[in-house]
Amino acid sequence: MQRIRSAAIMASLVLFAVAAPLARAASAPANPATRQAVLAPRKNDRILGNPNAPITIIEYASLSCPHCAHFAEDVLPDIKKKWIDTGKAKLILRDFPLDEPALKAAMVARCAPPDRFYPFVDALFADQPQWVLAHDYQQALVRIAELGGISAKTVDACLKNKALEDSIVRERLTAATDLGVDATPTFFVNGKKYTGEPTVAAFNQLLSSLAPKA
Repeated sequence: MQRIRSAAIMASLVLFAVAAPLARAASAPANPATRQAVLAPRKNDRILGNPNAPITIIEYASLSCPHCAHFAEDVLPDIKKKWIDTGKAKLILRDFPLDEPALKAAMVARCAPPDRFYPFVDALFADQPQWVLAHDYQQALVRIAELGGISAKTVDACLKNKALEDSIVRERLTAATDLGVDATPTFFVNGKKYTGEPTVAAFNQLLSSLAPKA
């Protein structure tokens, strides 16, 4: 997992000077009722799979996180085939940006049509080194977006959307404060924090234990 970075780097994320409170809040998650409310599916969630699937996997991820990219590329395809595509589970990816490039990438992804959200996220993870390490990462994001059918004009407008930026920042703060999220990726499966290694075998074992019995 990739941990929250230093206060100096977090400041560049435009987190309104909350880096230190985040670190403290992560050690004291909220009560169960608040946790349940935070984890409840909501209108702006992007759901991969059947919204009525009995198992809900919520992933807090940073698009610049190499561990998140590893999960997306090497673990999720198997989970998707066995559990998501068959209607047994659904995935909800929520943003927990660790740096400014991840924040801006999350903004662009949220501006994509809902049916293109996960394909675009997959493209961002697949090309992660190219845009995260680019001299002009925003221009690199534009190029990736254009390949996905999102115009440069749309990306530019999206990156200037202060309301969207604030909503992502608030979601990150809520996850840290109320759920104790302090690293990416962090998973909650049917409301319970998953603390094991996010491997195919481990997820298969966990999801099998939660699947409704025939």
